[in-house]
Amino acid sequence: MEKLRHMGSPASVSGPTFIDAFAGCGGLSLGLMRAGWVGQFAIEKDPNAFETLHSNFLAPDARFSYRWPEWLDRSPWTVEQLLEQHPTRLLQLRGKIDLLAGGPPCQGFSSAGRRRAVDPRNGLVERYLELIDIIRPKFVLMENVLGFTYDFKANGKNGKPVSNFAGRLKERLSQNYEVVSSTLRASEFGVPQQRPRFFLVAVLKSDSSSEKLETFFDDLRTAAPEFLAARGIPRKVTARTALSDLELARNGTEPCSDSNGYDAISYKGPKTNFQKAMRDGLEGRPTDTRLAKHRPDIERRFKKIIALCHSQGRLNVQLSKAMRERFGLKKMAIRVLDPNEPAPTITSLPDDLLHYSEPRTLTVRENARLQTFPDWFSFKGKYTTGGKMRIREVPRFTQVANAVPPMLAELLGQTLGLVWRRQTNQTHRSAPNFQRDLDRPVKAA
Repeated sequence: MEKLRHMGSPASVSGPTFIDAFAGCGGLSLGLMRAGWVGQFAIEKDPNAFETLHSNFLAPDARFSYRWPEWLDRSPWTVEQLLEQHPTRLLQLRGKIDLLAGGPPCQGFSSAGRRRAVDPRNGLVERYLELIDIIRPKFVLMENVLGFTYDFKANGKNGKPVSNFAGRLKERLSQNYEVVSSTLRASEFGVPQQRPRFFLVAVLKSDSSSEKLETFFDDLRTAAPEFLAARGIPRKVTARTALSDLELARNGTEPCSDSNGYDAISYKGPKTNFQKAMRDGLEGRPTDTRLAKHRPDIERRFKKIIALCHSQGRLNVQLSKAMRERFGLKKMAIRVLDPNEPAPTITSLPDDLLHYSEPRTLTVRENARLQTFPDWFSFKGKYTTGGKMRIREVPRFTQVANAVPPMLAELLGQTLGLVWRRQTNQTHRSAPNFQRDLDRPVKAA
């Protein structure tokens, strides 16, 4: 396999171009830009998530920036609105965009929620296909939950099962694209989280091209050890390796700068190679360390639950029925992190995971660490939401949970960059290969 190389620098505009659809807070965009891809714009409808996008990719001091077109307002958009209001502009992009990236919202597919084939959010797959048909990018990169690959059960006695959306998507794309897909477990790529997800890569068919994608995901896995070694990160990153520098016992607290009446974790500095990589040059305390306000009786309950899960070896798994009955809990999804293993997953509900040693839930920043967001990446908007607003709003915890881990996205971007160079007969450019602190191995802590 050809050796992976960066295709450009953060300031480079000579790399391959991409549009991020259903961008969320920008985890996929961040990884692709780090790999040298040039973001044109992002499509995200939620005001909270778009505020995060704007802060990190459109602010004057942003480390990575979209080349946002003048004809498109820098504001939240749905794919439907874009298709309706700018059809001519989109058609003018045909053949000029190298990659359409992103994944339609996953709530209707997720096995963690109420899977419904008729969930209106599932229809966004069709809008995604419309966008592909109009722009006709050279490549497509899509990510979704594993439930995207599952068939739906029949509705009622006479109902028929509904085939899974992954198969239907591949069938539709295969008319114009070579398509490959795979399930990737994030923990195999240095992400401190198990999280199996569905990924699809497609390349536009061309008579003049002999490029095939059969080995794409094998190449991705082969490249992972060298990719991580360049950052001083082990192949397996545990929860403690990711979070030990954010423990209250080490740092203490201070008033939260963006939430009156709340405390936040103070910060003394990184301890592990992974933490040093996630600091990524940031000085001082990271944002988004606001602590939940747990009542004293809740803290006592959490302390007992954590101790019991450690003693019974029930870490990273749901509490047993006996445990829930003992503590009067109806919620089934509560899990205590195993400090010596990657986290099981990240969810949009902050009380789904308890810290491995401290009687509390995790902060947004700790969830972001488990997703490999660098500490300088700040999240905006509400912290949480509830009730009916859960399906309408994307607060900070949900933004983090829905994101593609940026480090995995970067490796995907580098691997796809090799295909792009061969597909377009590009030679490696002489642009800086941005060997920043993240790329240099650091001494063991």
